[in-house]
Amino acid sequence: MDLLEHYLAAVAAQLDRGQREDIIAELRDTLLTRFEEREAALGRDLTDSEREAILREMGHPLVVAARYGKGPQHLVGPDLFPWWLFAVKAGLLIIVALHLVDVFFSLFAGAGGFQDAIRHLFIIPFEAGLVWIGIATVAAYVIERTGWRPGFMTDWRVKDLPVLKLSDPEAWRAAMTGEKERPAAAAAWAAPKAPARWPAGEAIFGILVLGVFIAWWGGFQTSGMQPVTLSRTGELLTVAPVWAANFVPILLLAIFQLWIELLRLMRPQWVRFIAGLQVVAAGVGIAILWTIFQVGHWFTLSDGETSIRVIGGWSQLMFERLRDFDDGPRDLSGNTGALSLILSWVFAGAILSLGFSMLRHLATAIRGRA
Repeated sequence: MDLLEHYLAAVAAQLDRGQREDIIAELRDTLLTRFEEREAALGRDLTDSEREAILREMGHPLVVAARYGKGPQHLVGPDLFPWWLFAVKAGLLIIVALHLVDVFFSLFAGAGGFQDAIRHLFIIPFEAGLVWIGIATVAAYVIERTGWRPGFMTDWRVKDLPVLKLSDPEAWRAAMTGEKERPAAAAAWAAPKAPARWPAGEAIFGILVLGVFIAWWGGFQTSGMQPVTLSRTGELLTVAPVWAANFVPILLLAIFQLWIELLRLMRPQWVRFIAGLQVVAAGVGIAILWTIFQVGHWFTLSDGETSIRVIGGWSQLMFERLRDFDDGPRDLSGNTGALSLILSWVFAGAILSLGFSMLRHLATAIRGRA
């Protein structure tokens, strides 16, 4: 088989079977004509190097075959590329933020060592990022070739455009700090102002925290609520049965609150409806906290030989106990008493906070504005 046949066979391998014969016959005639014209100009037969030069002028077999292909000749076309780029940037920022919060929860709960934290911080986001880029590319490929366009690409509304800030690192910084970025043109002359809050900032932060909490809390169902070693004393802190009994209510409340935060991000104009949902969520949260508070037995602290229950309740909510906090012993019994006191005040503060939150959201629902 000479050079021409090798070349045509390579092109044919990239073509559809139904159109292969016609295209190869046409391409053979074109190349043979070029060979004859070059031979006539030189007055002799062409060498293999000269034939190969003509084939190279025609183009690589992959490129030549693509000229006869049907449909788009790209993974992501110019019309879809801005959407693909936004999805990739926003997805990568969300992945990084979620894993930063996940590392914090892991270190705080003592669920893993330093090596596990490094793996969560670098390796897992890298792997998840590659998977996300692949998913976005496959989705763009399908949309490009089917011609179908989702509604948010064709029937978009101006009030939904704040979602595009998910791909802006500066917007994420503003969300975490509670500030609102000012336009560059105004920043040069505008007088200093108190930091303004970006309406979607709290929603984004809430989505991140709640997403990690749901994954963390949901893991208890499969891995069990394992004892946590207190790094300062070496004692084991074991959860009481009341947490397993309230596992589903807490999980459902977290999912419900996550849905509310998504609504705050996607439909910020639904002020009254969202405020009403917040009132319901706060009420359910108070009911769950009150149930756990009333049980009293929340944890068990042990040193390997002796175990003492961490029991809180109304008896701990006395200022005299706070004044005597530093006077207690530093043994197992003293540490248990300190935890009982601290957690009792934490529960009371959380219940009061949710109560004020319920009143605030109720007022928002009545007024129709934040």
